[in-house]
Amino acid sequence: MGKIVALANQKGGVGKTTSSINLAASLAVLEKRVLLVDADPQANSTSGLGFETTGTVNIYTALAGENDLKQAMLGSDELPGLTLVPSNINLVGAETELAQTEGGQFRLKSLLEEVKNDYDFVIIDCSPSLGMLTLNALIAADSVIIPVQCEYFALEGIGKLLNTIKMVKAGLNPALEIEGFLLTMYDSRLRLANQVVGEVRNHFGHLVFDTIIQRNTRLSESPSYGKPVITYDAASSGSANYLNLAREFLRRNGGAD
Repeated sequence: MGKIVALANQKGGVGKTTSSINLAASLAVLEKRVLLVDADPQANSTSGLGFETTGTVNIYTALAGENDLKQAMLGSDELPGLTLVPSNINLVGAETELAQTEGGQFRLKSLLEEVKNDYDFVIIDCSPSLGMLTLNALIAADSVIIPVQCEYFALEGIGKLLNTIKMVKAGLNPALEIEGFLLTMYDSRLRLANQVVGEVRNHFGHLVFDTIIQRNTRLSESPSYGKPVITYDAASSGSANYLNLAREFLRRNGGAD
């Protein structure tokens, strides 16, 4: 049975999409079957894997009931184990439409129930908000990874997200757990970055992944080439960081790396 993991943080610019793409790709390199669901209207996971964001069949049309999820899926030529459900800007409309639909908050869950057993892991790239799309993802998910950037105001807004997770767990998805906090955009030369690492570890203890994602030029460049960093530059520190994260993630989930 496939485990569904949402990457969520309503704060933008924390490395959420970068982490969604590269964790999914690294798991695929480690011979896992992975479905990446782009649930963000900005569609950066879609373009970051080299796919068009203008397609007529995508996560929005599936949520709207126009097609099932399998019809929207796109396979990766470079990474056979990786499949994408693409997004596009029309997904903005789903916030209102799902809110006006009875049981709308469960729509993504019902779509994923039909396909999750075909995969080892389903990764959901959430939108940078706590709206209906993120609520759908949290209700559908088994766990949440929360990216936290190693910069000033790193913990700003985390309380709201944790309250939302607590609310979802209490009433809508009792099985939801925090998979872990992922430290991103780390620069060892900056005293502030090291302070943030210490602060996050003090706050959240064992929930923080040991792996830290460092700032890396190749990691920043890879989306513009439509590639995850592991196929863009496998020798880069960004590639090594995400491969290490994937291995740590698998160990936490009882699987060998």
